[in-house]
Amino acid sequence: MAKQFGMIGGGMMGEALLSRLVAQNVFEPSAIVVSEPNRSRQEFLAKQYQIQVTDQNRQAIDSDVILLAIKPQVFPQIAQEFAGEKISALVISILAGTSIAQLEAAFPGAPVIRAMPNTPAAVGAGITAIAAGQHAQPHHIEQAKKILGTVGEVVEVPESMLDAVTGLSGSGPGYIAIVIEALADGGVAAGLPRAIALKLAIQTVKGTAQLLQESQIHPGELKDRVTSPGGTTIAGIGELEKSGVRSAFIQAVKAAVQRSKELGQ
Repeated sequence: MAKQFGMIGGGMMGEALLSRLVAQNVFEPSAIVVSEPNRSRQEFLAKQYQIQVTDQNRQAIDSDVILLAIKPQVFPQIAQEFAGEKISALVISILAGTSIAQLEAAFPGAPVIRAMPNTPAAVGAGITAIAAGQHAQPHHIEQAKKILGTVGEVVEVPESMLDAVTGLSGSGPGYIAIVIEALADGGVAAGLPRAIALKLAIQTVKGTAQLLQESQIHPGELKDRVTSPGGTTIAGIGELEKSGVRSAFIQAVKAAVQRSKELGQ
């Protein structure tokens, strides 16, 4: 895929993608240009990845593939800057709350892919949901999957599902961080040193996720396998159910979905 890649915005998520694109030779560093207003950030990205950097969006927009990795509130400024121009590049947006209709209005006729990645993308373990606009052809979708697949798995969904994706996988790392912290706190309460408790909690969550992914068994089945009659696990699960943990997670996802819808209005 020896095409020029332009990125507007050089923040954490943008850099996560950038680092993988370079490491996996999806684009040569010399074929990548990033538009970023912060001078120190420009210098860091140029030195770290040997790419072109600029504070002029036009240099990034004049590419075969454009990734929008800015804050959503900056988008109207970008749209105004290029109003009325014909842009044929594939436009991939990771802007929360910015609809395909808004993107297509800003880039008339351009193939548009809206994407919702999550923060584990920073270590190549993310998952991204994508929704394609009306001008995006199958080869555009495959190209977007190849680019976004450098930071983890990719699933394609209708745009109407992206708020639900945001509430689950977009916000999910925050929920899991609380689970890990709480497990570690429980270990400390039971007498473990903090460092050991945290290490045990992190690896337990990581290992359980890997086991579920590789074995393809249902989470309920795994729970049953480690729950012996009158044993320690069922005693702990009883307390979780008594505290309404399952319902709390469901309500957390629903609340995040609602907030995502509000932000997109």
